[in-house]
Amino acid sequence: MGKSSKKDGFIIQAGILAAAGILCRIIGLLYRSPLTAVIGDEGNGYYQSAYNIYTLILLISSYSIPSAISKVIAQKLAVKEYRNAHRVFICAIWYVLVVGGIASLVLFFGAELFDKGPAVTVIRVFAPTVFLYGLLGVLRGYFQAHRTMVQTSVSQILEQILNAVVSIGAACLLISLTLSSMEKYTLNEDHSVSLGSQIVQEVAETVVDESGTITYVLSAEQQAWNTKHATYGAIGSALGTSSGVVIALLFMWGVYKLNKQTIHRRIARDIHEEESYRSIFKTISSVVVPFIMSTAIYNLSTVVNQSIYKWICYLQKGLSDAETSTRYGIFSGKAVVISNIPIALSSAMSSALLPSISARVGQGDMEGAREKTAQAIKTTMFIAIPAAVGIGVLARPVTWLLFPQKSSLDTAANLLMVLAPSIIFYSLSTLTNTVLQGIGKVKVPVHNAAIALAVQTFGVALLLAVTELDLYALVIAMLVYSGMMCILNQMSLRKYLQYEQEMFRTIVTPLIASFFMGAAAFGTYAGLNFLLKGGDYPAMWKNAVALFAAILIGCLVYFVLEIVLKGITETELRALPKGHLIVKLAKKCRLL
Repeated sequence: MGKSSKKDGFIIQAGILAAAGILCRIIGLLYRSPLTAVIGDEGNGYYQSAYNIYTLILLISSYSIPSAISKVIAQKLAVKEYRNAHRVFICAIWYVLVVGGIASLVLFFGAELFDKGPAVTVIRVFAPTVFLYGLLGVLRGYFQAHRTMVQTSVSQILEQILNAVVSIGAACLLISLTLSSMEKYTLNEDHSVSLGSQIVQEVAETVVDESGTITYVLSAEQQAWNTKHATYGAIGSALGTSSGVVIALLFMWGVYKLNKQTIHRRIARDIHEEESYRSIFKTISSVVVPFIMSTAIYNLSTVVNQSIYKWICYLQKGLSDAETSTRYGIFSGKAVVISNIPIALSSAMSSALLPSISARVGQGDMEGAREKTAQAIKTTMFIAIPAAVGIGVLARPVTWLLFPQKSSLDTAANLLMVLAPSIIFYSLSTLTNTVLQGIGKVKVPVHNAAIALAVQTFGVALLLAVTELDLYALVIAMLVYSGMMCILNQMSLRKYLQYEQEMFRTIVTPLIASFFMGAAAFGTYAGLNFLLKGGDYPAMWKNAVALFAAILIGCLVYFVLEIVLKGITETELRALPKGHLIVKLAKKCRLL
């Protein structure tokens, strides 16, 4: 499992998990683009709607298992209770078998309670995955408690690779097999509808709004074909998610089997008193239930906002399920997906921080817990702040690179630009949630999340009902919710951990450096795009060249300014993954 001297380098472990997480997000983005081309924005909408419901059930049943089990086992390992640590692992397996099984049945047979239309079928496809994920979560939590993130990282990468391959393959196959016998209509550039090379019908209606935007309303036959195409494409995407969980579970089980002899040798040498399974189940329940409540409420805003948006679109605005799902697919399947990439660092930091914080609290070392908290927050903000600024100023080229659909580019890019600050808020609130759980205040994040959820729910319902903000109301709700969580969690940390946030080097300096970074990145992209004559919709290679050059220049500017402004020290740089190489480079450039 690794030497003790190496175990406490949680920044290194977080770096390993973050690298895997970001790689998974990149893989996810790379396959989402061709997948969206196959299933369309409507299919994306059905998939995202079903995925959000699946995630909610997963959160309630087993999503928090890795963190909860990691906390309990880490406390046992801190005092060398290896036998009891393994008994916790066994109890957790039984727990997820029961809870995960019930949750899967609820999701399958109760799908119509959560959504309507084609998304219901996609929800049912997700149902078995809930059961399997619980087992995967226990195995990941077991190894995270030993403060090694390599196994989890590899399993995540395998999961995402198979997810990508199966999602695209299954979507194409299902669409081909299911619709092969149907008449396949296509919408031509002149807006007529064709079957093969023969024009069979014109569009049913043409609508021009006050701004001059032309909307072509298709016939019922064409609309029905589009919906079936989108539905089966979404089912294929769901099968990809399930396949990824299966391969990750098999890998983690194989890792456990390889380590089984070492685990049992340590158990055989353990002289501590054996804790009863009844007592362990009580401990797991007392930790898991608050973890589940906290995580579920923290992530419930997505499902709440989705439900309110669809309900108002149906009842007040008279939009069809297809129209609503297409709009929501642009927001959730494009803007939110891109904004989630840098948040992977915070999630990784949280997973690596939890056992370290829990072990220190178990040993009564509250000062050590405060030091780890400060280190984790500073590292997270060092990445999250420039990531938010970069995604904000480069929203359009980033969206065009990943989702090159002209019809929705402006909407997706503008949503992403406004959504960018939430990267900072979600990164910080995710991390502070974990700190509060690690110090034993597992109910506090539940309380904070409930308050923030109530405020944002009222706000999004009001904005959607009385304004024409449409999808931007969802963005505002996300900003309000994540911002409130940051404030409430910081107040809780001050109260329960006596932790005072250092502001200048953690927040102010990265903001200053990011401002100049954003200006440099935007100028670089605009200049190169002009020289390459890219225009509003540049060729893919032109956009990629200008974008990657802008990112490189932006990163260099940020890195230099952080060192010059003393935002990060040599010691802190060395604590990062491959930090000694970064320090060596900085010294060669006479920055240190």
